[in-house]
Amino acid sequence: MDNLVLVVGIIVALVIVVLIFGILGYVKAPPNQAYIISGFRKSRMLVGRSGIRIPFLERLDKLTLAMMSVDVKTTDFVPTNDFINVKADAAVKVKISRNEDLVKLASENFLNKTEDYIIEQVRDVLEGNMREIIGQMELKDMVNDRKMFADKVQENAVPDFAKMGLEIVAFNVQSFEDQNGIIDDLGIDNIAQIKKNASIAKANAQREIAEAESNASKLANDARVEAEKEIAVKNNQLAISKAELKREEDLKQAIADAAYEIEKENQRKRIELTKAEANIVRQQKESEVKEQDVRVKEMTLNAEIRKQAEADRYAKEEAAQAVLFERQKAAEAERYQREQEALALKAQADANKYAQEQEAAGIRAKGLAEAAAIQAKLQAEADGLDKKAEAMKKYGEAAVLEMYFKALPEVARHIAEPLNNVDKITMYGEGNNAKMIEDITTSITKINSGLGDSMGIDLKSLLAGVLGGKILLDNQATPEDSNKD
Repeated sequence: MDNLVLVVGIIVALVIVVLIFGILGYVKAPPNQAYIISGFRKSRMLVGRSGIRIPFLERLDKLTLAMMSVDVKTTDFVPTNDFINVKADAAVKVKISRNEDLVKLASENFLNKTEDYIIEQVRDVLEGNMREIIGQMELKDMVNDRKMFADKVQENAVPDFAKMGLEIVAFNVQSFEDQNGIIDDLGIDNIAQIKKNASIAKANAQREIAEAESNASKLANDARVEAEKEIAVKNNQLAISKAELKREEDLKQAIADAAYEIEKENQRKRIELTKAEANIVRQQKESEVKEQDVRVKEMTLNAEIRKQAEADRYAKEEAAQAVLFERQKAAEAERYQREQEALALKAQADANKYAQEQEAAGIRAKGLAEAAAIQAKLQAEADGLDKKAEAMKKYGEAAVLEMYFKALPEVARHIAEPLNNVDKITMYGEGNNAKMIEDITTSITKINSGLGDSMGIDLKSLLAGVLGGKILLDNQATPEDSNKD
């Protein structure tokens, strides 16, 4: 039991010792430093990684790998290849190389040294290389091509830096200075040359600008002319297109207006034709009525001659019955006419409604409705005249003559009606006034002749017979009869 405790204690002690040695021996190098472990074993280097060193038996040294800036100036004037004394100033970036062989050389030279120490050593080496390169080049070449100077210095210094374990990262020349102001003179000469070249370049540029402006103006003018020509062509084409469209529109409108007027004229002709036909029917009926009236009057006159007293009584009775009958028929005719007018108004309302949907068809329907209304009205008048003719059959030719005389003023009015539309008539030549009156009289005479040809009535004979009978009747009448009449 005691041996087990002792063994455990030893193991624990060994573990603690190992942990202590591990903690003390663990090292980790940052990326910008190199840790060099040397002593018990072969020396080794750690950069940006961790490692183990044996405490108390191995040594840990640090070497910076950071970049260092070195300001290098020649302390005094150095003669160039063309024997001009100058000073040079440059800014150099250096660092310890990561190459293991170079790191070993750097550790031999700069291990545990500060950056200031390293910079001082580098400055001396670079100044010596700059002096050497200055002596190999001419002043004008150095001033005009600083990069070439820097490359030569850097190329000349690389072997020396390799021996120290260093490398040049960048080499930039800051300035050159001479004792006699030669660089300034070169600058003045260059300035004059530059001004000369600048003047020449300016003159050339102004000339080129003037040429370019002239060409641009010419091109702009050509473009403007072409654009105006194109605009004029387009405007002309647009005007032509508008004119064609306007012509087509006017043509369509004219066709529509013509169709409307044609349809309107057709409807007017239909209405006039219907009116004419109705007038003919009405005139025929009126002629028949007049003929019957004439016959009635002739019979009446004959009856009066044969038997005056009886004829008077009979005439009065028949006249009363005829008046009553005429009134009844007139009332029936008026009622029938009102019914026909109501139907015509209804047809007119339907036609107006349909006309709102289709104007041309509406006009046609309206014309037909008006013609139907007129025909119905005239038919009603004709029917009334038929009834009147039946009632007046006993009056004979005297009634026809009476109706003719009633209608004659209306015929004359229709003959003279077109003259109402004439504001003034100016007659030139002799006898024209008489000629116009003769034409009007001839028209009335032709109407009388047409009445005789169409109905077989000799108006002159009829008038003569009626007037003769009237005279004879008047001669045979007694004083009492005269007073009664």
